[in-house]
Amino acid sequence: MSRHRNEDYSFWEGIVKAMGLVFGDIGTSPIYTLTVIMALIKPTESNVFGILSLIVWTLILLVTIEYAWLAMSLERDGQGGTVVLKEILVKLLKSNRQIAFVSFLSFLGISLILGDGVITPAITILSAVEGMRLVPGLAGMHQWMIILIAALIAISLFFFQYKGTDKVAGAFGPLMVVWFITLAVSGIISIQSLPGVIKAVNPLYALSFLMHNGIAGGLILSEVILCATGGEALYADMGHLGKRPIIRAWYFVFLALVINYLGQGAFILRHPEAQNILFGMFREELNILYIPTLILTILATVIASQSLISGVYSIVYQGITTRIMPWLRISYTSSKLKSQIYLGSVNWSLMVAVVFIMLVFRRSENLAAAYGLAVTGTMTITGIMMTMIFSRLSSWKAPVAAMVTVVDAAFLIANLNKLSHGGYWSLILAAIPLATILIWTSGQKALYHAMCPMDMKSFIGRYEKLYERGKRLEGTALFFNRTVDIVHPYLAHCILDSGIIYDRNVLVSVRRTDEPYGLATEIYRNRASGMDLLEFWAGYREVLDIESLLKQNDIEERVIFYGVEDITTNNFFWTVFAMLKRLAPTFVQFYKLPAGKIQGVVTRVEM
Repeated sequence: MSRHRNEDYSFWEGIVKAMGLVFGDIGTSPIYTLTVIMALIKPTESNVFGILSLIVWTLILLVTIEYAWLAMSLERDGQGGTVVLKEILVKLLKSNRQIAFVSFLSFLGISLILGDGVITPAITILSAVEGMRLVPGLAGMHQWMIILIAALIAISLFFFQYKGTDKVAGAFGPLMVVWFITLAVSGIISIQSLPGVIKAVNPLYALSFLMHNGIAGGLILSEVILCATGGEALYADMGHLGKRPIIRAWYFVFLALVINYLGQGAFILRHPEAQNILFGMFREELNILYIPTLILTILATVIASQSLISGVYSIVYQGITTRIMPWLRISYTSSKLKSQIYLGSVNWSLMVAVVFIMLVFRRSENLAAAYGLAVTGTMTITGIMMTMIFSRLSSWKAPVAAMVTVVDAAFLIANLNKLSHGGYWSLILAAIPLATILIWTSGQKALYHAMCPMDMKSFIGRYEKLYERGKRLEGTALFFNRTVDIVHPYLAHCILDSGIIYDRNVLVSVRRTDEPYGLATEIYRNRASGMDLLEFWAGYREVLDIESLLKQNDIEERVIFYGVEDITTNNFFWTVFAMLKRLAPTFVQFYKLPAGKIQGVVTRVEM
C-alpha cells in the first residue's frame, strides 16, 4: 500500500511549508481587497469599521469554520477536495437521482475551480505590478506598460513549469513567511496611530453596515469575498502536507491578515483620498524599504499563481484517473516526487487564457468587478455537500454546516450582480471544463453500450477451441481490457476473428478505486489454456509504472495489443466526443508503454 501523507513535519517546518504551498492565494488578497471596496463607498468611520468587520467575520465563517474545521474533518486517506466529498457522499446515498445530482455538483465545483485558475493569476500579478506607480518617477507609467510587465511575468512563470517546482518549492515557504511578517508589521505600525480600529472585530459593526446600506451593502458584500479567495485551498491541498500543518499555519496567516486589514483601515481613515491602499500604507510605514517590499509583493503573487497552477494540474490528473476527463500527456518533473507533474496542454492553455484575461480587463479593479462568482459558487457547493454528509452521519456539525452554506449562498447571490460587469467570464471559463466533463462521461457510457462487449464466459468458450488447434505464436502477448469480466470488441476481433493467439496471453485491467492512494494486484492464472488475467487496483491519485508492475508479476511481453475506436456519428455531441478521443493519447501512450511492442487494433463504432 502506497501512501502520500506527510504529518511528520516538525511544528515550524510544517507551518513554513504550508505557507508556501497553500496560502499564496489568500495571502495576497490584501493587495486588492480594500482598494476595490473603498472605490465604491465613502471612507467614513462607520463604513470603514463595518467593512473591516465584514472582512474579519468572512475569514472566520468561510475559511476557519467552513474549511479549517468542517471540511478538513472530512478526509479520505489524508486527502481533501471536491472529489473526496463526492466519494464520501455517494456511499451514503441510495437514490440514483441523488447520486446523479451530487455527481453534477462535483463536476460543477471542479469546473469553477479550474475557471478560477485563470482569473486568480491575472488579478494577483496585475495588482502587484500596479504598485510600481508609487515608486518615485514611475507615477505616470501607462497602463499598457503595466499590462506588458504583468503578462511577461505570467508568461515566464508558465514557461518554466516544465522544469518542475520541486527545486524551487523550498524557497516558497520562507518567502511567504517574510511576506506575512511584512503584512503583520506594517499593520501593527499603522494601527498604533489609531488603536480604536481594533473595535472593528465586533460583528455588530458588520450587521449595522448591512442594515443601514441595503442594496449598496449587498454590492459591497460581493467585493468582501475577495478577502477569502484561496480559502478552499486549505481543504483541496490537504494531501500535500496533512491536516495539522495546514491548520496550524492558518492561525498564523489569519492573525497576519486580520492585523493587516485593520492597519489598512486605520490608513484609510488617515488618508481618505488614498487609491492604492496597501501600497500606500507600505510607502508610508516602510518608506525606504518600499521598493524591496514591492519586489516581495510581486514574488508573493508569483508564488500564489504557482500554487494555483500546481493545483490545477492535480485536479486535472484526478479527473483523468477517475475517467471524468480525457487522457492528456503527462510529464513527471521529479525523480523523487511522483506527485510533481507537468501537463503541457493544460499549461499553455492556462497561459493563453491568463494573458487574454489581462488584455480584456486591463486593470485589477476591473478584474475584481468580475471576480467572485467562481469562488462563491465553489464554497456554496462545498457547503451543500458537507451539510448532506453531516446530516446523514447525524453529526452535530450538520446545523453548523447548514448555517455556513446559507452565508455562502448570500455571498453567491450578492455576486450575481457582477454578471453584467464581466462576471460572465467566470461562467464562460468554467463552462469549458464542465462541457468537456459532461460530454466525456456521457460519451464513454454511450460508446461502451454501442460497442456491445462480449461476456468473459462466452469468449473463453470460443478461445479454448482456437487454442487447442495449436496454431500459436511464440512468447507472451498482453491485451489491455477495461475489466476482467467483460471482453472489449477489439480483443474478440483480434483473437477470435483474426486468430492471433500466443503461447501465453495475458489480459490486463487497470481499475481506479475511490480511495486517493493504495495499490493492489490480483492475478488469475490459467483462467483458460494459456490465458492469465491480471488486475491492478490503484487509488485515483496513484502514479502507476505499468512496465515495472508487469515485471514484478513475472511478465515479459513480446507484444502489446490495445483497442482504438473509430467513431462514426451524426450527433453533434458525439462528434465532439470523437474529436476528444482522437486528440487524447491512448491508454498505452498515457502510461508510456514501450512503442516498439505496441499494436493498435481499430474497431469501428457507430454512435
